[in-house]
Amino acid sequence: MAQDEFRNEVTTDEKSDVLEELGRRQSPDCPTLYSDSGPPDGGRQAWATAFGSFLIQFCGYGYLNSFGVYQDFYTRIYLTNQPPSTISWIGALGFFLTASVTLISGRLYDRGCFYHLMIVGSLLQSLSLFALSFAKPGQFYMIFVLQGVLSGLGVGLTFGPSMAVISQHFSKRRTLVMALVAAGSPLGGINHSIMLNRLLNGTVGFAGGVRASAGLVSALLLIACLSMRTRALSTPTTSFSKVARKCSREVPFILMTVGTTLSQIGFFFPTYYLQLDSIKHGIDVQFSFYLIAILNAASAVGRCTAGIIAGYTGLLNLTIASITACSVIILSMIALNNIFGAVAIGIAYGYVAGTYISLLIPLVVILTPDLSELGARMGICFTFTAFGALLSGPVAGALLSSQYRWLIPSLFSGIICLVGSLVLVVMRLIMHRER
Repeated sequence: MAQDEFRNEVTTDEKSDVLEELGRRQSPDCPTLYSDSGPPDGGRQAWATAFGSFLIQFCGYGYLNSFGVYQDFYTRIYLTNQPPSTISWIGALGFFLTASVTLISGRLYDRGCFYHLMIVGSLLQSLSLFALSFAKPGQFYMIFVLQGVLSGLGVGLTFGPSMAVISQHFSKRRTLVMALVAAGSPLGGINHSIMLNRLLNGTVGFAGGVRASAGLVSALLLIACLSMRTRALSTPTTSFSKVARKCSREVPFILMTVGTTLSQIGFFFPTYYLQLDSIKHGIDVQFSFYLIAILNAASAVGRCTAGIIAGYTGLLNLTIASITACSVIILSMIALNNIFGAVAIGIAYGYVAGTYISLLIPLVVILTPDLSELGARMGICFTFTAFGALLSGPVAGALLSSQYRWLIPSLFSGIICLVGSLVLVVMRLIMHRER
């Protein structure tokens, strides 16, 4: 009976409430449109904001999802003076900053700085990509600063607030709209990975290819900034230090944070190395260029269907199942040696990885008894998980070495994901016992 109650605790309707409190908080000092009524659940302004948020995800996290293209290109052609582990720090830092900067951007959003965050973040991402096109072969540190640090900061400033603002405009449709907006990330990964592969590995070359990519991103970010509007609804804020002390005494929250952080260490291995793994195993180079796009396409399907499935299985049960499946698929990369295996891994991993990622924010909400603390708890959790993402690519690259020994990093990444899922199992048992 207790298990059935827990399963019903997070349904697709509750998933829509995950960022509600974040979306409601705006400072009286912010020059925006105020309303004491509930979300209009539609209208031209609401859908324009949703479209702008979709473009932010498409250009931000979607661009990060295509880093496997850069990893392959840098390793084989542009940064041959650096080992794969060193090169992977570029993408790892981008993922790290995207998650960890939400601790800052969330608090600024609460103070009414939504437009400032969108403009500054978009400018940082746009200018850093244009500057990246001037980097020459072998200039690792210049590429690291531009693509890893500055671009990562830009994406981090826009990522969280662009999701939170959706709940100001939608109520009953919030689940559907947030799913569509979140799908911008894998869809962006599809577009950017195909475009970059064609440009970087074609006649255009690195400089022209990156500039073309930066031009597309800049145009879409401009449209996004012009499209989004806020409807400020004030709510009382909670002291961050008080929430942090409460979290440090809650065993389920601690286990959830530890489990997801451990999982993140192995989680990004296919994202970084599937394309390179395929090429190094003799699979057609031109076809291998589409593997990251295939992975992101499957991820989009996983993100869109996760909320529906969670309504039947229970949120935590599906989270455990999806990250366990991720670990099994990563381990199966040991046997990758033909085109069919590469496609199967790309589709399977993309789907379960998309499912897992889409459940992380709802997982925080079921451990938040007071939703006024939700923003702070998200910041605390994602700051720790960001360190897992930061270590993922470099650790796997160090284990891979310049001899490309795929067995060791595949084993490590798969096992560390499995350990993370076991921590979540312990959390599940504790919560079941408490009920």
